[in-house]
Amino acid sequence: MNLGVNIDHVATIRNARGENDPSVTAAAHICELSGADGITVHLREDRRHIKEKDLYLLKDVLRIPLNLEMALNDDVLSHALKVKPRMVTLVPERREEVTTEGGLDIIKNKEKTKEYTRILTENNILVSLFIEANLELESVIEEIKAQFVEIHTGYYSHVYYDEYKKKKELERFERFTQMCKNSGVRVNAGHGLNYQNVMEITQIEGIEELNIGHSIISRAVFSGLEAAVIEMKGLISGG
Repeated sequence: MNLGVNIDHVATIRNARGENDPSVTAAAHICELSGADGITVHLREDRRHIKEKDLYLLKDVLRIPLNLEMALNDDVLSHALKVKPRMVTLVPERREEVTTEGGLDIIKNKEKTKEYTRILTENNILVSLFIEANLELESVIEEIKAQFVEIHTGYYSHVYYDEYKKKKELERFERFTQMCKNSGVRVNAGHGLNYQNVMEITQIEGIEELNIGHSIISRAVFSGLEAAVIEMKGLISGG
């Protein structure tokens, strides 16, 4: 199972002072050297953390894959088509949210999601749908034709210490992952995962990559980014 490190909050710290430190590209380089299998960034409509310049610089300096999270936004799409990251993950987005609050509604947004998926795929960019692990989405996922889905694990992280609810969530993830694999769709997972709750997710056969950001950057405040990435990578590999 691979580890994708989301470095958005390195940019959040930088933007707090409107200067250049800490460097997003330096952070990505440390993650790369520390065993990360990919770097994830979310270019939001309001540019609250990652900026366009970060995206272009990262594509130039990274030797590991770049995963761009983005909403169904034409402006951000134009940058994605210029940068050509390995993957674009389509996510929901609201300006008033602190962080992404749930999966993309691919039923309500089916036609636009299909259009973006087609455009990105035609430009040799892999597409992932950040969605809830809902078995009823099978036909919609097949219709959209994205190569990946990413399971939203936010609720799981909130109920982790409730054994009954945690068990139900893990069972839901397992069934959904198997359904996707049977349909030829590859599976990643992320959101709210940390050093305490990640191990159970690593036991689910078929999930290829975990995208983790906030907990790694938070741990780095005390232990340093290199140590934080190595520790998380060790947990995932050990799983």
